[in-house]
Amino acid sequence: MKPRLTLGPIQYFWNEDRKRDFYARIADEAPVDTVYLGENVCSKRQPFFDQHIEEMAERLQRGGKRVVHSGLAEVMLKRERKSCHNMAKADELEIEVNNAAGLFHLAPGQAHRVGPYMNVYSEETMTWMATKGATHVTVPTELPGSSVKVMAAKAAELGIGLEVQVFGRACLATSARCYHARAYGRTKDNCQFVCDEHLDGMELNTRDGQAFLRVNGIQTLSHSYVNLFAEAPAMAAMGVTDLRLMPQQTDMVEVARIFEAILDGKIDTDAAQARFDALDMQAPLSNGFWHGEAGHRRITAKAASFA
Repeated sequence: MKPRLTLGPIQYFWNEDRKRDFYARIADEAPVDTVYLGENVCSKRQPFFDQHIEEMAERLQRGGKRVVHSGLAEVMLKRERKSCHNMAKADELEIEVNNAAGLFHLAPGQAHRVGPYMNVYSEETMTWMATKGATHVTVPTELPGSSVKVMAAKAAELGIGLEVQVFGRACLATSARCYHARAYGRTKDNCQFVCDEHLDGMELNTRDGQAFLRVNGIQTLSHSYVNLFAEAPAMAAMGVTDLRLMPQQTDMVEVARIFEAILDGKIDTDAAQARFDALDMQAPLSNGFWHGEAGHRRITAKAASFA
């Protein structure tokens, strides 16, 4: 079965005009089945996004996309717990839970998706999640292909979806501290939303000036873009049901079209690489985690045909 392409939630603090333009183009042009909407990273940013979710969801649905409301990855404050409660009780959209606190607010057996921040690393954890109403699980980015294969087989047995991030920066950690604010001599409570100055994350370099990581509010990201286009046909053969593309500062419609062409068997690995090379990328590409290596590495892998 050919996996569906999905578009994950925007991790960065983009303004409303940029988001509107982005999602309008996704609705009309991107060959993705599902779009995740919502603020995952910082509850201070959440009001700026939440007020437009209904509008953006309607626009995407008119474009034939399935829309899922994706929740916060970190829940510590009263307003964050309230956000989880409100999302669980809303009936309009399917929901993705990204923090165990979010499970508390679900009704027994309430259908929901489990996001990558929940750290579902094994088929046993996934099975338990399914008994609680999970219909779909997205695995953490650092999970190797050998483990994904085992989990895909179990997901098929359970009758639930299994999703893998195949493009975009990997989220390596979230923290109670906002390093983005601290880098500018500000506190988390008085950050003045400095993260809006870095639409693809703030570079964090080593002492000798080598690009190392990206900081995005409380989130630490890889510097490289994970890109598993060559591995996508193998995922299809394993039974992975959904492939997630994370929004970045590049042409995401073209990214989706390249993955679609790979899955349809219309182009090979070399042709796909040439098309990626033609894009304006803000970072190198990596696939090390999938191959059980250091995540920043790029392992040469030839795509198997999938028609």
